[in-house]
This record gives sequence, C-alpha cells and structure tokens, in this order.
Amino acid sequence: MSTPAPFPEYTDHPVDEPQSAAVPLGHSRNASTTHLLGENDDAMQQDYREYDSGRNSAYKFSETDETLKGVQGYSSEALQDKDEPFVPRDAAGPYGQYNPNYQNLEYDEPFDAPQPHVTSKRPNAFTKYFGLYPLEQRIADKKRGLGVQQRAYLSWLLAVVMLGVIIYELVKNWKAQGTPVSFKPVVNPMLGPSSSALINVGARFPPCMKVVEGVPLNTLLPCLNDTANPPDKVCSLEDVCGFGGFHDETPNQWFRFITPIFLHAGIIHYLLNMLAQLTATAQVEREMGSISFLILYMASGIFGNVLGGNFSLVGSPSVGASGAIFGTVAVAWVDLFAHWRYIYQPGRKLVYMLIELVIGIAVGFIPYVDNFAHIGGLVMGLLVGMLLYPIISPSTRHRTIVICFRIAAIPIAVVLYVVLIRNFYTSNPYAACSWCRYLSCIPTSGNNHCKGTGLSSTSV
Repeated sequence: MSTPAPFPEYTDHPVDEPQSAAVPLGHSRNASTTHLLGENDDAMQQDYREYDSGRNSAYKFSETDETLKGVQGYSSEALQDKDEPFVPRDAAGPYGQYNPNYQNLEYDEPFDAPQPHVTSKRPNAFTKYFGLYPLEQRIADKKRGLGVQQRAYLSWLLAVVMLGVIIYELVKNWKAQGTPVSFKPVVNPMLGPSSSALINVGARFPPCMKVVEGVPLNTLLPCLNDTANPPDKVCSLEDVCGFGGFHDETPNQWFRFITPIFLHAGIIHYLLNMLAQLTATAQVEREMGSISFLILYMASGIFGNVLGGNFSLVGSPSVGASGAIFGTVAVAWVDLFAHWRYIYQPGRKLVYMLIELVIGIAVGFIPYVDNFAHIGGLVMGLLVGMLLYPIISPSTRHRTIVICFRIAAIPIAVVLYVVLIRNFYTSNPYAACSWCRYLSCIPTSGNNHCKGTGLSSTSV
C-alpha cells in the first residue's frame, strides 16, 4: 500500500515508495510528511507543521514522542505547543472528571446564554404587590397563575357573612308570614323573603333615603306580615324602612348604598353570586391581595348602588353583591390587556369574556335584577383595577403608559362618585338622563313602560 505525498514537488524519492513499517497508520501522514520536509527549507517545514497540526487538532498525540522517535526532522520541542494539553492535567473534563483522551484536544467553551434570574426564596405579599423582585420571576409567576397571596381569605369570609345574612332574612320573613320564602301576595322567584322584608333589612330603596318625587312621606306600604293581594295590612313608610325610623322625620338612610351588598333576594340569588365569588372573584383576590381586593369590592358595589339609585325605578328595592362581583370581572379585563403577551391564548380568552359580559348585561333585564348595579360595578372596577392591580411592566414605555392610566383613574372615579351622589339627592335624578332607565328595564304594560315610580302604594 502506498500513500502519495501531499506536496510531491518537495519529495526526494518516488511517490509510491513504501512507508516505514514503524509508523502507525493513524499517524502515517504526519510522520512521512515530517520526514520529507526535514531536509528542505526550515520555514516551509514550520508552515507545514502548523497546517498539519491545525487539521489534526482533534487527534490524540500522546504517543508522538514514542512513534516518531529518531525520525529525521522531528523535534518534540518544536511541536510542544501543539502536543501539550489545552487544559492542565488536573483540570476536570467536560463531565466533571479528568479524561486523558481529551488532554490534547483544543476546544472552545460553550456559550452560556444568560439565564432568567429566579430566586428560590419566595417573595412576601408586600414585595409581590410592588414588584420588588426580579422581572423574570414575576413573569413566570404570572404564567403559573401565582398572585400576591395563595388564599382568598376575604372572598370566603364575605361568603360566610352573606350566608348568615340570608339566613337572617329568611328567619325574619318566617316570623312575619309563617314561612321563610314569600309566596303571598307575590311569589319571590329567587326563593326569598317578601319585598317589604327586604326593605326592612336594608335593601336599596330611595324613598327610605330621601324625599322622592311621587312618593310622599304619608305613603303606606304592605306590612311585613301581609299576604293578601291587594294588601289588607299596610304600614307607614317609616315603619317599613325600619332601623329606628327617620331622624328629623325626613328619610335619610344613606347607608342603603352599602348594606345591599351583603343582602340577597333569595337562596337562588345567593348561590349564583357565591358561585361567581368563590371562583373568578377569589382568583382576583389572590392576584391583588386582600387589602386591594376589599377596596375594589366595596368601591364597585357601592358605586353600582349609587348608579342604580339615580336611574332605576324608585319603587323597586334592590339587593345583592352583583355590583361588587362585576367590579372583579372588570379587573380581569385590566389583566388581559395589561398582560396580553403573558396570557395563554389571549384572543380566545377575549372572546369568552365578551360572551360572559353580554350574558351578564342581558341577565340584568330580568325582573328583580338591577342592571345598573352590574354596569356601575363594571365601570368602577375598571378604574380601581387600573389603580390597584399589580401590573408587570417589561419596558419603560409600558410602565409610563400604566402610570398615566393610574393617575387618570383617580380623578375620574372621584368625579363619578361626586356627580352621581349629588344628582341622586336632587328632586328628580331622571332628568339628568331620561333614557338611562331603559338600561335596566324593558318597557312593558306591566311596568308602565318603565315610567313612574314602579311602586304599588296607597297614600293617606
């Protein structure tokens, strides 16, 4: 077997001359070329050694001194920089243990891409709310659904309180009519007490809060124990409103903007609201923290009652936590648009949320349901959510936009509250928006086409 020389012009013997049997096959080319170059120009010899070493840098040269010992032109000192290991002998190999097979292998260290800085220590609620921990970890927590806290304490506490309140309502109706659920004179479809009982325990009822045009102070309403239709037992407005009557003989029970949040029209109403509160609303509390959640919950619920007090039919009592719950639904919208890039399939989630919103507004047209509480809670929830919801800002531009929205949300919320409360205490709040009543009322002959007070009463 013969091996042609790579540079025949420098050979001093025939091309097909056999190689020395002492040279191993793996190094035959290296040995023969070194021998052939040994009698020629030193500069060419050095150039070729560098070329040859570069092409064979992945080969093992640990036997070079033994196999080429005595070959003319070979110098172990001259090749020392090529044959010595790239790393010290005591250095660890690529798998943590020294391997002599890698002693002469020249290689580059792999490029280490920067890894997200995720700490093993979990941040506390304060640190989470103000975003005082690494951005990468905040994004990772967001994708995993981890919020400021792990448990929704207030959502469950409020559910328990409201359970106690609905039991109190049923007991009160049972004492007055002999049954916890009102069937006479009108059936309560929510399986709850009568309208008079709801007014007596704190429902939003404008005639108990101020002097209402068309509802004089001498108006008589069905008593709590009345079961006849038409009513044969009537009581004064002050007696039905309860809570110790009116001070200075003028309706002034302003707290009815707050108390309806904790009341429900019946068992079905309570179960439906708690189903939403202990799922979607509870998740909002975990993401916001209990303090921010309480502010959101109460601000949305109260504003829903303020809006309803302005434009709903004054003769229809209103109760329920729907306004507060819709406020937490609004926070889900803030979360969606603020964290669009971090949410799984945001487009699909947007479609689902639009469907839920349409259904929620449509339900508000059902009798005994106040759509203004839904709309008011949604509007205030958007404003408070923009102000208090923890938002991840990956860039300065995003952070600037968030700050601008938060600064704008404060005066808008305050102005809405002030304007609507002042309008409520005017003689005719409907004058500010004559068509608004149709947002919660479908005109029929039964409700006088959404006109008047909606109150069946007797004046004396």
